[in-house]
Amino acid sequence: MALQVSDRRVRHKRVNVAGVDTFYREAGPAGAPAVLLPHGYPCSSYEFRNLMPALADQWRLLAPDFPGSGYTREPPEFQHDFDGYSDFLEKFTDAVRAPRFALYLHDFGSWIGLRLAMRRPDKIAALIIQNGDIYEDVLGPKYAGLREIWNMEREDGLAKLREFVSPDHFRDEFLNDVRSDLAERIPPDMWELHWPLMTEQRRENAVRIIYDLKDNLEWFPRYQAYLREHRPPTLILWGPQDGYMPEESAKAYLRDLPDAELHLLDGGHWLLETCLQEMADLMENFLQRVHSQRL
Repeated sequence: MALQVSDRRVRHKRVNVAGVDTFYREAGPAGAPAVLLPHGYPCSSYEFRNLMPALADQWRLLAPDFPGSGYTREPPEFQHDFDGYSDFLEKFTDAVRAPRFALYLHDFGSWIGLRLAMRRPDKIAALIIQNGDIYEDVLGPKYAGLREIWNMEREDGLAKLREFVSPDHFRDEFLNDVRSDLAERIPPDMWELHWPLMTEQRRENAVRIIYDLKDNLEWFPRYQAYLREHRPPTLILWGPQDGYMPEESAKAYLRDLPDAELHLLDGGHWLLETCLQEMADLMENFLQRVHSQRL
């Protein structure tokens, strides 16, 4: 008898999420425990294209494009802020029938995901944290330029950011201070494919979100309080070559999650491009221990 080989292929789908025509990637059996993969800026679900097949034998991987990112359309009335995205993410899990899941937190997806976790802690089976900062005292040096803009009057700051959000900015965000040998492993597709999707409206949305990041800093103590109170099983995978979120940003999580499993890998902000196999192995081991029961 031939052995049955699991289907690890990624499927590309669309679903209506409260009126938003949403593109998402899915892999793995429909009845398997779910892993929710919200992406960072300035990326999309494309971020997870290689990770999903690596874990699809035992888990259901779900990676949506947020409104105004990737291939998801955005209605004019959509609320482009972290509360709006968090509400969207919760409604997405309802639309695809994922009542409980392990949640991947990366980049601005961290703040979106944590707001969902705070609102619906019953949905969270575990956390996988990858270069998502919530500790203001250990922010990296690249935040200095943002702080200068945040100190400007709003319209002046927005005008400065309109100059900043550019093809060169996208490239810098994806390379983000990694060593040259690691930079060679980050495909230019990351910025060359995402920048052409930036309509003028999307660019304006990005400008306003970046300026309003300063208000998100006030949420950092709330995120920390959630972690202290609920203590979800947590795996921390971190690329310390990150101008925004250095090694100290990873270790800070142990203040509130002393039992978390922390791994510092040889990479930067976009670890899935440079340390895929190592990350997949660590995630598989972790998920087997904390999130392996079928629904």
